[in-house]
Formats: sequence, structure tokens, C-alpha cells
Amino acid sequence: MSSANQITLVLVTGPSGAGRSSAINALEELEFETIDNLPISLIDKVATSSKTSKPLAIGLDIRNRDFSIQAIINSIAQLKTLPKIKATVLFVDCDPKTLNLRFSETRRKHPFAPQETIQDGIAHEIELLNPIKAKADLLIDTSDLTPHELRAQIKHHFDGGKNTDLAVILKSFSYKKGLPVGADMVLDVRFLKNPHWEPALRAGDGRDQPVQDYVVSDPSFTDFFQKTHALILFLLPAYKREGKTQFTLAFGCTGGRHRSVTLVGLMAQALEDCGWNVLTQHMELDE
Repeated sequence: MSSANQITLVLVTGPSGAGRSSAINALEELEFETIDNLPISLIDKVATSSKTSKPLAIGLDIRNRDFSIQAIINSIAQLKTLPKIKATVLFVDCDPKTLNLRFSETRRKHPFAPQETIQDGIAHEIELLNPIKAKADLLIDTSDLTPHELRAQIKHHFDGGKNTDLAVILKSFSYKKGLPVGADMVLDVRFLKNPHWEPALRAGDGRDQPVQDYVVSDPSFTDFFQKTHALILFLLPAYKREGKTQFTLAFGCTGGRHRSVTLVGLMAQALEDCGWNVLTQHMELDE
């Protein structure tokens, strides 16, 4: 995760309800020493006084008594000048609509809600955190992620695996539900033969071999798959050189169960065979 003479430090923040605490817990599972809600004034002192090489994760919350955007930005800038510390700012994000739904379902109070509606509190906090979001080294959008998928992304980035500085995320989705949040590239595969119209295949999904065989048998499939695979292999090293930390490609079909799922599964295997670590998410299937 870092050189022998460096201490890995991850500063974790993001809007309330986005999954900051879950991210910190995931880092703790990776044997990080974790400290949540540390006063801003103590970040530099704690980070520089560590007597071990154990990685450290610090959670930053707007509820901190001395919370200050400028103080955090100053602290980040200072930490990044220290040769003995490898500092990463992890921003756990989520879209306002999903945040509002999460607060409504759990009946939790938003930190800004006592004086404002939940929607206003969410909007206020997002605006407040935008300067830190702009400084983030890694942004994970949890709008469409389960806690399990968030933990998988955290492990991908911080568990020392290959290509951990660029996560490749493949998603399948249904156009009936709209485009997935945070996708860098979206490909429509509704031009391929639809297994839904085959009674023997309708109840299955793209993880089943008969469904995959049916999709692959489409005359357009091979050219589409090969050209898409070649494009991704061209883009990933370029994005990596530019310092991009995450690339999300979404395949969409009508119901999000057959064609798109097939493409995600086959493309994930093809990219893994080329040495890339890939995370997959099927938005219409129960994992």
C-alpha cells in the first residue's frame, strides 16, 4: 500500500448518509487503525506522531465541534508535503434523492434538519462539502451500491491488489429505471437478441449459460464485444496515466437481466484475463 518508509493515511469524509461510517468500518477490516470524528486540529498531530507503520484512517464529520472546511483543506495540503506520509482523501458521495430516501426510511435526523427540512439540510451539507470533494483523491458514489459492494470497492483500492490505483467497475442496468449514477461510459445493448422472448430463457438471467449462449449467438455480438474490449484496453492505461482512480462502464438493456448481465460477466472475465481487477454490479438482480 505504501513504501517501507511511508505511513498510509486515508481521510474519509462525505455527506451524512452516504456511507462514510461503512467505509471506515471496511478499512478497519483491512487492519487500518481507525479514528472517527477526530477534531480537525488534531489530524496533523495524530498522523505525524504514529510510532508504527500500520495504516491509519481518520473520519471527518461536519458534526465535529471544530469542523471547518478551510481547516481541513489546509490540513490536507500540509499532510501532502510530508514525505513520510502517503495521504489519500476518500470522499464517499451519494446523490440527494437517494440520501433523502435513506433518511426517510431510517427516520434518522439530518445534522442540519432541526432548523431545516431534510432536503434543505442535504443540499446545505453538499454545498458545504463541495470544496473538499474537489480535493478528493478518490470518490466513491454509493447511490447505487449496497454496503457489500462499498466494502468490495474499499478493498479493491486499499488492500494492495494489482492496479489498485484504478478501479474498473462494470454495471448492468435497465433502461426502464434510467441511467446509473456515476457511469463514465454507457453502452446500449438492446440491439442484441433478447432472451426475454424465449420462454425457456425468460426466467433466467445473464449469469446462466443458456442465456449467455443465446446472446452470444447474435450475429452482431462478436464484433461488438471485440471492439468494445479493445476500446476499454486502450482507455484504461490512458486514464491511469492521468491519475484517474475509477472507471465505470455500464451496459444497459430493456429489463437489465439478460443481455446487459451477459455483457458484464463476459467483459469482466476478459479484462481480468488481461490483468485488471474488476468489480461488477447487477442493478436489477438480487445478489
